[in-house]
Amino acid sequence: MRIEQVSLGERSYPVVVGRGARAEIDALLPREARRVAVVTDAGVPRTLLPELGDRSVTVHVIEPGESAKTLSAIESLCGQFSSAGLTRIDTVVGVGGGLVTDVAGFAASVYHRGIAVAHVATTLLAMVDAAIGGKTGVNLPDGKNLIGAYWQPCAVACDLDALDSLPARETRCGNGEMAKYHFIAREDLSALALDERIARCVRIKADIVAADEREGGSRALLNYGHTFGHALEAESGWVLAHGEAVALGLLFAAHLAHRTGRIGAERVEDHYGVVHGLYDLRPPLPTGLAIDALIASMARDKKALGSLTFVLDSDRGLEVVRGVSETDVHAAWADFTARNA
Repeated sequence: MRIEQVSLGERSYPVVVGRGARAEIDALLPREARRVAVVTDAGVPRTLLPELGDRSVTVHVIEPGESAKTLSAIESLCGQFSSAGLTRIDTVVGVGGGLVTDVAGFAASVYHRGIAVAHVATTLLAMVDAAIGGKTGVNLPDGKNLIGAYWQPCAVACDLDALDSLPARETRCGNGEMAKYHFIAREDLSALALDERIARCVRIKADIVAADEREGGSRALLNYGHTFGHALEAESGWVLAHGEAVALGLLFAAHLAHRTGRIGAERVEDHYGVVHGLYDLRPPLPTGLAIDALIASMARDKKALGSLTFVLDSDRGLEVVRGVSETDVHAAWADFTARNA
């Protein structure tokens, strides 16, 4: 087992990475918790649910897919927690991918004004990103994750056993998120074994979260590729999975950084080398997309601060850039679609 720590003072917590990591969760839950609500979805094998000792355990299954990320789903879960008798000292455990950790974490953050939550990440995307850092949220018709809360878990287990049965598309989604860490840390992670690479991504994210828990500065760098990626998801009617959209978002961000004079053409090629080369991520760009609709979606993104805001590359590293012009976005779109359509 590899154990990485997210250092947030009295709210610090461990992230356990390894085969069978789910077995560590019971010992990491609050001692006083006698009832545990396990939140999962129908696609998660029941063999991945953790053993939780002599606690009273109820299992709550949500629907898979973005349609489950709604306020009505949160209301339903909280009603189920109440029916199960959960009190303020009890605990929620999310077992699944990023959708489950987002929904379970948000429900825990509002039930009784906040009860403890832990996560067992069963997808690569959740292991390297979604389960760590305390961001929770659900969607509105206007955009992704527009309602949510920061609510740190008390522990996270990244159980590599789950990857053995992970569908190929879910693996690609995780690779989309993993690819961004090459650019955040400016490291070639490809030489690392998978468990080491996952642990390294966890460490990178843990350090950023510890320095900027609520995204006042450096944490925004974790959104690299996400502004455009989220718009692609929403405007395509969710036909793209999140990690696929992020992979395309990384490439678009490279073209935009080139158009704004921040990087040269060779750095754009570096992005294609990581996304297409190292990770073989080539999701098809959905047809029928209009750049003006994408711009409108990006303007509503929760990271937009009064203007089009992107995380973009430069010779100094990634930076948050506000006030990006629509002219440059249009030009980058032309470059991007010429290469990827």
